[in-house]
Amino acid sequence: MVRKTADERKDEILRAALRLADELGPDRLTTNAVAEAVGLTQPGIFRHFPTKTVLWQAVAADIADRLQAAWGEAQASSATPEGRIVALVDAQLALIEANPAIPAILFSRELRVENDVLRQSFVGLMTAFHGILAGELAAARDAGTVRQDLDPADGAVLLISLVQGLAMRWSLGGRGFALRPEGARLLTVQMALFLGSAIEGKQS
Repeated sequence: MVRKTADERKDEILRAALRLADELGPDRLTTNAVAEAVGLTQPGIFRHFPTKTVLWQAVAADIADRLQAAWGEAQASSATPEGRIVALVDAQLALIEANPAIPAILFSRELRVENDVLRQSFVGLMTAFHGILAGELAAARDAGTVRQDLDPADGAVLLISLVQGLAMRWSLGGRGFALRPEGARLLTVQMALFLGSAIEGKQS
């Protein structure tokens, strides 16, 4: 049997923690449950992550890395700001779909209260995502492809609210609908509202 490296074992523990956070709920996740899932003892987990707090911080860092990579790919996928916005929202939903525990982790009051580093990490992620979306909306407004009275910062808040609200509805509803297609449908409606007066101006 090939012995796993420390990095491989850490990655295995992080994957197990995300899966169990979905199955059990983040507030009920224990290091003992993670240890059983990966075939280690609790001390074996603590050799890689000295405390449960450190484990959660590593989970947050892993989520952040994957989100930032997905955002980068989304921004490189289209030549237009509108296309990049669609790709960014889809990337966010795709990651949630692949890791259903993410909404519960993000909105866990217990985790936020007990782990300030975790809370700050998630606040930083949302701030970064808001900035990216606001930048794309500003570019679209400058290009005349969205209404000129649109505040990019407000528009970004609406887009993030769409993602968060949809993710929570999907989660609370037992994932009874396809997340990404529903997101694409609702985003089309939202973008049409952003385009409103810009289209009218071109037609007049």
